[in-house]
This record gives sequence, structure tokens and C-alpha cells, in this order.
Amino acid sequence: MSNITETMSTDHRRCDDLFTGAEEIIANGDWEQGATSFKEFHQAMEQHFHMEEEVLFPAFEQQTGQTMGPTQIMKMEHTQMRQLFSDMSDAVEQQNKDSYLGLAETLMMIIQQHNMKEEQMLYQMADQVLAPQVENVLQEMQDIKT
Repeated sequence: MSNITETMSTDHRRCDDLFTGAEEIIANGDWEQGATSFKEFHQAMEQHFHMEEEVLFPAFEQQTGQTMGPTQIMKMEHTQMRQLFSDMSDAVEQQNKDSYLGLAETLMMIIQQHNMKEEQMLYQMADQVLAPQVENVLQEMQDIKT
């Protein structure tokens, strides 16, 4: 049986790999492939966010009664990242490498801190409080389509 920490941490790595790939392609000036790679990364991140926001966070909040705790902070950080995705998409569209790479650097710092908080705290707490229903929660997250 898998758990939330393992499943979502693995998905973090998948998103990180897509992010790194897009950044390398754009840094090399291949805008056509860069646009495709950025879109794949953006879609992966949105799917990850939806798994959390539509399934994991509500289940955690319902079980703990905490709606203004760690899940609220994660949602606020998702909003920050979504703004950066929008700005990065504009940079790709304008083929502005300096803008994209600067935004990517900012995003990387936010993602690293965000993932650490989730992996070392929130996911582990979720594994504990959602233990009786973890298989159902994981299945519902797998069923999310963006």
C-alpha cells in the first residue's frame, strides 16, 4: 500500500523534472519545443494542485477541523505559483528568455520551500489523520483530471 507522502513526493519529482526540462530548452533558445515543454510542466503542476485542493486538503480539513492551518498556507502558495505560471507563459509567448529565466528562478525557490513543507510536515500529518481512508483518498486523487 502506498501512502500520501510517497505518492505526492513522487509527483513533486515528476513536476520538478518537467520544470527543469522546460527551463533548459528555453535557455537554449528553442522556443517551439520550450513552449511545449512549459505547457506540459504547467499542466502537471495544475493537476498536482487539483489533487491537493479538491481531494487531499478537504479530506485533511474535514478530519482535523483545521481550515486556517497548513492547508491554507499551501493554497496561498499555489496562488503565488499560478501568478508566476501566467507571467512565465507570457514570457514564452513573447520569447523573452531573460524574463522567463528570472521568473523560473523565483518559482524554483518557492517550489523548493513549498515542497519541503508539504513533504516534511503536511503529507506526513495527512498520512496519520487519514490513515483509515488513505486508499480512498489516493484513488480520488488519481481520478483528478485537469
